Amino acid sequence: MPKPHGFSYEQLGDHSVVITHQGRAAGTLRGGRAEKFLAEVESGDAQLVMARWTGAYKFGNERMAKNHPRNRR
Repeated sequence: MPKPHGFSYEQLGDHSVVITHQGRAAGTLRGGRAEKFLAEVESGDAQLVMARWTGAYKFGNERMAKNHPRNRR
């Protein structure tokens, strides 16, 4: 699976964080979750962290799996 890319985040004045993927909003974090996210982004691979937090880290094979014969009903 390819590495995640296209994610960015913006910390707003009310201490919330908006995560975007290729320019579209993918999630908003507030309070303790935003603080935990920011700490994790600073200490690890930012793209992978943002993909995990938004749940958008599985982009490759779901589209192909949809067309697999066992999934056609």
